[in-house]
Amino acid sequence: MSLPSNLIRLVPLKLDDLPSHPALELSVERKLWPRGRKMSRASELQIAGEAPQKTTERVDDSGSEILDDNGRPYIGPFVQAILDDAIRFLNETEFKACSEKSSTPAKAKVQLLKRSISAQELSKMDWIGSKIPRYPPGSFEGEEWFVRRSFHANRQEKGTAKFTEFDYGLRVDHCAHEGEYTPAIFDTYKVLDWTNSGTSTEEESNYGGYKHITMSVYEMCHKLPFPLSTRVFPVLVVTAKIGAQDSMIVQLPIQIDSLEGAFYSTGRNLLEGSTALERKKPTMGCPFLPLLTDPFSVYTSVERCKLQPSNEIEWTMATASDAKGWLPMWSQKMGVPGAIAKDVGFFMKWIREKRAAQCTCKSISPLIGGD
Repeated sequence: MSLPSNLIRLVPLKLDDLPSHPALELSVERKLWPRGRKMSRASELQIAGEAPQKTTERVDDSGSEILDDNGRPYIGPFVQAILDDAIRFLNETEFKACSEKSSTPAKAKVQLLKRSISAQELSKMDWIGSKIPRYPPGSFEGEEWFVRRSFHANRQEKGTAKFTEFDYGLRVDHCAHEGEYTPAIFDTYKVLDWTNSGTSTEEESNYGGYKHITMSVYEMCHKLPFPLSTRVFPVLVVTAKIGAQDSMIVQLPIQIDSLEGAFYSTGRNLLEGSTALERKKPTMGCPFLPLLTDPFSVYTSVERCKLQPSNEIEWTMATASDAKGWLPMWSQKMGVPGAIAKDVGFFMKWIREKRAAQCTCKSISPLIGGD
């Protein structure tokens, strides 16, 4: 297996890591930390001017520049790097088979796999020297990845779906649809969207072999059983098609508490939420030991839905997460396999309801367009 990607990680992206967007130019990264909170060594070096600098003298395989004059990646190379790394991660990572589960009403069985990536492996990565440079975290923690894989008949009938239905439900308006078919999600708040923002150009059409690319930032809000508090997972979401019958969805954790457009991460929800659930303060870290934990929950996923030559649809999803708060990691690890298996059944139930409502599957305006 090749070295791990510096993008497909549980280490949250910073606003400075993102391509240019009008909203980002109005937002200033906070350089001050809460009183008493230990600043990471990487942050200390950045402020002191001693950290490795993101050079703008960086080009891709075709000789095109990757970073602009402000050190931000151009949108084309950025989304290509994310999608390339996501595909490589699914194809080259050696996952260990765990079990197989049913997920009613889906007809297909769900295969479950896992893989641990140690802190030592992550510390050996060239974070700054990678194609899209990132500053490394101050300290490294291992990641526990869980995978589900299922094979579905390409038919429009109960318990399965045609590829066009999979593509509509998973790639098109991914976060909004996930919120519709996942019972635990109570809000999907769109913070930022590069689609039609004026940041993409005609020359970037079909960039890197990918089509219908979209990129946005969402706050994914989950309710947990009592007495646990709600959780908010801020994510950068990238979706695309590879040819006509192959869809990719990637979600990466991102720190957005200094972004004015954020709702839950900035605490605006406490006063502006439209329901009691939306106005609840989510657990963003350990409530009594805030200096020892990260300030928000983190979630990463790589999802691919592909129509195989056998006319079966292969649906694969790999994920790693940390809900923070009082939920110990050993407890989270126990619950993840069952939870991701249930998502297959939730999706099939949702698709059946959409059919009953005679939903018409429509495509969306691509960020980097073309058919």
